[in-house]
Amino acid sequence: MRLPYAPSTPPADAPSSVAETYARIAARRRPRPLIPLDLTLLHSPPVANGYNAFVAALRTETIVPQSLLELAISRVAILTDAVYEWNIHAALALKAGLSPEALGVAKGTLKGNVQPTQEGLSEKETAVLRYTDEVTVDVKVKDNTFKDLKEFFNDREVLELTTVIAGYNAVSRILVPLDVGENNDKSMKTVQQLVDELKG
Repeated sequence: MRLPYAPSTPPADAPSSVAETYARIAARRRPRPLIPLDLTLLHSPPVANGYNAFVAALRTETIVPQSLLELAISRVAILTDAVYEWNIHAALALKAGLSPEALGVAKGTLKGNVQPTQEGLSEKETAVLRYTDEVTVDVKVKDNTFKDLKEFFNDREVLELTTVIAGYNAVSRILVPLDVGENNDKSMKTVQQLVDELKG
Protein backbone atom coordinates (compact mmCIF):
# COMPACT_ATOMS: atom_id res chain seq x y z
CA MET A 1 0.00 0.00 0.00
CA ARG A 2 1.37 3.35 -1.00
CA LEU A 3 -0.35 5.06 1.94
CA PRO A 4 -0.42 3.87 5.53
CA TYR A 5 -3.72 2.26 6.44
CA ALA A 6 -6.10 4.22 8.63
CA PRO A 7 -6.59 2.77 12.14
CA SER A 8 -9.06 -0.12 12.40
CA THR A 9 -10.96 1.65 15.17
CA PRO A 10 -11.90 5.33 15.33
CA PRO A 11 -9.25 7.55 16.91
CA ALA A 12 -10.06 8.53 20.50
CA ASP A 13 -10.30 12.21 19.59
CA ALA A 14 -12.48 11.65 16.49
CA PRO A 15 -15.89 13.34 16.34
CA SER A 16 -18.96 11.16 16.80
CA SER A 17 -19.66 11.25 13.04
CA VAL A 18 -16.39 9.39 12.40
CA ALA A 19 -17.22 6.76 15.02
CA GLU A 20 -20.62 6.34 13.39
CA THR A 21 -19.00 5.84 10.00
CA TYR A 22 -16.71 3.15 11.42
CA ALA A 23 -19.73 1.47 13.02
CA ARG A 24 -21.72 1.45 9.76
CA ILE A 25 -18.83 -0.05 7.80
CA ALA A 26 -18.18 -2.63 10.52
CA ALA A 27 -21.88 -3.58 10.51
CA ARG A 28 -21.79 -4.19 6.75
CA ARG A 29 -18.65 -6.30 7.02
CA ARG A 30 -19.72 -8.30 10.07
CA PRO A 31 -18.67 -10.97 11.01
CA ARG A 32 -15.47 -10.17 9.08
CA PRO A 33 -13.19 -7.33 10.21
CA LEU A 34 -12.65 -4.20 8.15
CA ILE A 35 -10.74 -4.98 4.96
CA PRO A 36 -7.77 -3.09 3.47
CA LEU A 37 -10.06 -1.12 1.13
CA ASP A 38 -12.06 0.12 4.14
CA LEU A 39 -8.86 1.12 5.93
CA THR A 40 -7.78 3.01 2.83
CA LEU A 41 -11.03 4.91 2.38
CA LEU A 42 -11.20 5.76 6.09
CA HIS A 43 -8.46 8.34 5.54
CA SER A 44 -11.51 10.39 4.49
CA PRO A 45 -14.46 9.31 6.66
CA PRO A 46 -17.03 11.20 4.52
CA VAL A 47 -15.79 9.37 1.39
CA ALA A 48 -15.74 6.05 3.25
CA ASN A 49 -19.29 6.65 4.48
CA GLY A 50 -20.59 7.47 0.99
CA TYR A 51 -18.78 4.53 -0.55
CA ASN A 52 -20.16 2.18 2.10
CA ALA A 53 -23.76 3.25 1.42
CA PHE A 54 -23.29 3.03 -2.35
CA VAL A 55 -21.72 -0.42 -2.33
CA ALA A 56 -24.21 -1.70 0.24
CA ALA A 57 -27.01 -0.79 -2.18
CA LEU A 58 -25.22 -2.46 -5.10
CA ARG A 59 -24.54 -5.64 -3.16
CA THR A 60 -27.75 -6.08 -1.18
CA GLU A 61 -30.57 -4.19 -2.88
CA THR A 62 -30.17 -5.06 -6.55
CA ILE A 63 -32.31 -7.64 -8.36
CA VAL A 64 -29.81 -8.80 -11.00
CA PRO A 65 -28.66 -12.35 -10.10
CA GLN A 66 -25.55 -12.21 -7.94
CA SER A 67 -23.67 -14.59 -10.21
CA LEU A 68 -24.03 -12.16 -13.13
CA LEU A 69 -23.05 -9.13 -11.06
CA GLU A 70 -19.94 -10.97 -9.86
CA LEU A 71 -19.19 -12.03 -13.44
CA ALA A 72 -19.24 -8.38 -14.48
CA ILE A 73 -17.10 -7.31 -11.50
CA SER A 74 -14.61 -10.10 -12.19
CA ARG A 75 -14.35 -8.98 -15.80
CA VAL A 76 -13.75 -5.38 -14.68
CA ALA A 77 -10.90 -6.73 -12.54
CA ILE A 78 -9.35 -8.45 -15.57
CA LEU A 79 -9.73 -5.41 -17.80
CA THR A 80 -8.18 -3.07 -15.20
CA ASP A 81 -5.55 -5.54 -13.90
CA ALA A 82 -6.96 -5.32 -10.38
CA VAL A 83 -5.57 -8.45 -8.71
CA TYR A 84 -7.18 -7.71 -5.34
CA GLU A 85 -10.60 -7.26 -6.98
CA TRP A 86 -10.29 -10.44 -9.06
CA ASN A 87 -9.21 -12.68 -6.19
CA ILE A 88 -12.18 -11.58 -4.07
CA HIS A 89 -14.94 -11.30 -6.65
CA ALA A 90 -14.07 -14.28 -8.83
CA ALA A 91 -14.42 -16.41 -5.71
CA LEU A 92 -17.76 -14.76 -4.95
CA ALA A 93 -18.90 -15.43 -8.54
CA LEU A 94 -18.29 -19.16 -8.10
CA LYS A 95 -19.96 -19.11 -4.69
CA ALA A 96 -23.01 -17.44 -6.29
CA GLY A 97 -23.27 -20.28 -8.82
CA LEU A 98 -21.34 -19.04 -11.85
CA SER A 99 -19.72 -21.95 -13.68
CA PRO A 100 -15.94 -22.27 -13.66
CA GLU A 101 -16.10 -22.36 -17.47
CA ALA A 102 -17.81 -18.95 -17.64
CA LEU A 103 -15.34 -17.52 -15.14
CA GLY A 104 -12.49 -18.95 -17.20
CA VAL A 105 -13.77 -17.14 -20.29
CA ALA A 106 -13.98 -13.89 -18.29
CA LYS A 107 -10.36 -14.34 -17.20
CA GLY A 108 -8.85 -15.65 -20.40
CA THR A 109 -10.46 -13.62 -23.18
CA LEU A 110 -8.73 -10.52 -24.48
CA LYS A 111 -10.40 -7.12 -24.24
CA GLY A 112 -13.27 -6.81 -26.68
CA ASN A 113 -12.97 -10.40 -27.92
CA VAL A 114 -15.96 -12.03 -26.22
CA GLN A 115 -17.76 -13.86 -29.02
CA PRO A 116 -21.55 -14.31 -29.33
CA THR A 117 -21.25 -18.11 -29.37
CA GLN A 118 -18.24 -18.55 -27.08
CA GLU A 119 -18.01 -22.00 -25.55
CA GLY A 120 -18.63 -22.04 -21.80
CA LEU A 121 -20.95 -19.03 -21.82
CA SER A 122 -24.73 -18.78 -21.97
CA GLU A 123 -26.18 -16.09 -24.23
CA LYS A 124 -27.02 -14.04 -21.15
CA GLU A 125 -23.48 -14.30 -19.76
CA THR A 126 -22.11 -13.36 -23.18
CA ALA A 127 -24.30 -10.25 -23.24
CA VAL A 128 -23.05 -9.27 -19.76
CA LEU A 129 -19.38 -9.73 -20.67
CA ARG A 130 -19.64 -7.85 -23.97
CA TYR A 131 -21.46 -5.01 -22.24
CA THR A 132 -18.90 -4.93 -19.41
CA ASP A 133 -16.05 -4.75 -21.93
CA GLU A 134 -17.56 -1.81 -23.78
CA VAL A 135 -18.57 0.13 -20.66
CA THR A 136 -15.11 -0.36 -19.17
CA VAL A 137 -12.86 0.06 -22.20
CA ASP A 138 -14.82 2.20 -24.65
CA VAL A 139 -17.37 3.86 -22.33
CA LYS A 140 -19.68 4.23 -25.33
CA VAL A 141 -21.68 1.07 -25.95
CA LYS A 142 -22.58 -0.13 -29.44
CA ASP A 143 -26.28 -0.23 -30.31
CA ASN A 144 -26.15 -3.97 -31.04
CA THR A 145 -24.48 -4.71 -27.71
CA PHE A 146 -27.14 -2.76 -25.86
CA LYS A 147 -29.92 -4.42 -27.88
CA ASP A 148 -28.54 -7.86 -27.00
CA LEU A 149 -28.41 -6.93 -23.31
CA LYS A 150 -32.03 -5.71 -23.37
CA GLU A 151 -33.15 -9.16 -24.53
CA PHE A 152 -32.29 -10.48 -21.07
CA PHE A 153 -32.73 -7.54 -18.68
CA ASN A 154 -35.45 -5.03 -17.89
CA ASP A 155 -34.78 -1.31 -17.44
CA ARG A 156 -34.06 -1.55 -13.72
CA GLU A 157 -31.68 -4.47 -14.24
CA VAL A 158 -29.80 -2.65 -17.02
CA LEU A 159 -29.37 0.36 -14.74
CA GLU A 160 -28.19 -1.85 -11.88
CA LEU A 161 -25.74 -3.78 -14.05
CA THR A 162 -24.37 -0.54 -15.52
CA THR A 163 -23.96 0.98 -12.07
CA VAL A 164 -22.19 -2.12 -10.74
CA ILE A 165 -19.78 -2.07 -13.69
CA ALA A 166 -19.15 1.66 -13.23
CA GLY A 167 -18.85 1.34 -9.45
CA TYR A 168 -16.30 -1.45 -9.59
CA ASN A 169 -14.34 0.38 -12.27
CA ALA A 170 -14.06 3.12 -9.65
CA VAL A 171 -12.98 0.57 -7.05
CA SER A 172 -10.22 -0.82 -9.27
CA ARG A 173 -9.00 2.73 -9.84
CA ILE A 174 -8.51 3.06 -6.09
CA LEU A 175 -7.05 -0.40 -5.55
CA VAL A 176 -4.44 -0.37 -8.29
CA PRO A 177 -2.92 3.16 -8.03
CA LEU A 178 -2.62 2.85 -4.24
CA ASP A 179 -1.76 -0.89 -4.29
CA VAL A 180 -4.40 -1.65 -1.68
CA GLY A 181 -3.76 -5.06 -0.14
CA GLU A 182 -0.26 -5.17 -1.66
CA ASN A 183 -1.40 -7.21 -4.68
CA ASN A 184 -0.04 -5.33 -7.68
CA ASP A 185 3.04 -7.53 -7.99
CA LYS A 186 1.11 -10.77 -7.39
CA SER A 187 -0.63 -13.05 -9.87
CA MET A 188 -4.35 -13.40 -10.12
CA LYS A 189 -5.58 -16.74 -8.83
CA THR A 190 -6.43 -19.32 -11.47
CA VAL A 191 -10.01 -20.50 -11.76
CA GLN A 192 -8.87 -23.94 -10.59
CA GLN A 193 -7.29 -22.46 -7.47
CA LEU A 194 -10.55 -20.65 -6.72
CA VAL A 195 -12.56 -23.83 -7.27
CA ASP A 196 -10.25 -25.78 -4.97
CA GLU A 197 -10.50 -23.09 -2.27
CA LEU A 198 -14.29 -23.16 -2.50
CA LYS A 199 -14.30 -26.95 -2.05
CA GLY A 200 -11.78 -26.86 0.79
